Amino acid sequence: MAKLDFIDLKTQYAALRDSIAARMQRVLDHGQYIMGPEVKELEGELAAFTGARHCITVASGTEAILIALMALDLKPGDEVITTPFTFAATAEMIVLLGAKPVYVDIEPDTCKIDASLIEAAVTARTRAVMPVSLYGQVADMDEINAVAARHGLAVIEDAAQSFGANYKDRKSCNLSTFGCTSFFPSKPLGCYGDGGAVFTSDDALAQACREIRVHGQSARYTHTRVGVGGRMDTLQCAVVLAKLERFDWELERRQAIGARYGKLLDAAGIERVATRVDRDSVLAQYTVFVDNRARVQAALAERGIPTAVHYPKPLHHQPAYAAGHDPASFPHSVRAAERVMSLPMSADLTEAQQDAIVAALRDAVRAA
Repeated sequence: MAKLDFIDLKTQYAALRDSIAARMQRVLDHGQYIMGPEVKELEGELAAFTGARHCITVASGTEAILIALMALDLKPGDEVITTPFTFAATAEMIVLLGAKPVYVDIEPDTCKIDASLIEAAVTARTRAVMPVSLYGQVADMDEINAVAARHGLAVIEDAAQSFGANYKDRKSCNLSTFGCTSFFPSKPLGCYGDGGAVFTSDDALAQACREIRVHGQSARYTHTRVGVGGRMDTLQCAVVLAKLERFDWELERRQAIGARYGKLLDAAGIERVATRVDRDSVLAQYTVFVDNRARVQAALAERGIPTAVHYPKPLHHQPAYAAGHDPASFPHSVRAAERVMSLPMSADLTEAQQDAIVAALRDAVRAA
C-alpha cells in the first residue's frame, strides 16, 4: 500500500478547489484582509450551526481560550479546574494570566475529565471549570454544569477538537458559558493557517470578547479594557466558509468510518477510546490503546502507516506545569499517556485503507 497521509487534506482540497479559489479571490478583490465581510458571514454561519447566540472568530483555538478567560476577568491567584490529559494550550492560557490550573483525573475509557471528581477540587479561589472535548467527544457537560452552578462558576468547553459533535441533541460549543474551538488545518473543520472561535449566549461576555480581540477597543482608538490582537484573518474565514459546504457530509462520513473502525478493531481485539451512548464524536483523532507503543508505531511505519500520540505526557509531567504535583498523581492520565495512539482518520479514508490499517495494527500488536 502507498504511504498514507495521517490526515488527508489533499483529497479534501481537490473536492473543494473551485469553492476555495472563488472565496479567496473575492477577498483578494475587495482587499479587506482584516475584519472583512467574510468574518461576519462566518460568525453568523457558525452561530447558527451550534445554536449559540454569539460567535466571535479569533486568531487560534489557543487565543479563544485566552480571550474567554480574559472576558471572565481571571486574576492572578484564581484557580481553574481542568484535566491534565490535554494539549498544553489548555493550561498555558490559565498560567499566562497568573492563575492556577487545578487538575482532575480522567475517565480511563473515554480520556475525558471525570465529572464526579470535580466538586472535590473546588476551593474558594476557583473561578471556572474547563473540560476538554478530547478526540472529538465532549465530557459529561450536564454534570459539570450542575457542579459549576452549585458553586457559581463559569464553564469553558475547550472544544478545539469537537466542533460539530453532539451531546444529548445539543452541539459542542453551545453547552456552557463558553465554547472555544480551533480551525487549525488538521481539525475536522480547519482553515489553511491558524484560526478559532469563541461561542457564548451571554451578551455581555460576547461584547467583552469582541473588544478583547481588537486590543480592548469598544470603538476605534477607545480602549475600554486590556485586550490582545486576536482577530482571525479574512482569508482564513473564506477558507472555512468554503469548507462548510461539505461539512455535514464530512461529519456523516466520519461517523460511518468511525463505526467501521470500531467493528474492525473489536474483531481484532484492539482496545479503543470509548464513546458514551448519549453523545457522538467527530473523531478529530481515532485513538486506540496499545502496549509497547513505540514498537507498534515502528512496525506500522514500516508498512507506510503513520500514527500519532495525543498526548505522550500529561501536563503534571511537563516541566512548565509540573510544580506542586506528585508525578504519580492522576494515574488514569499517566496510564493513558503511555498507551494512546491515533490512527489515520479523514472523511475521505477508504474501506481498503481501513482494512490495511487494522490488519497491520493487529499484526504489530501481536508481534510487540
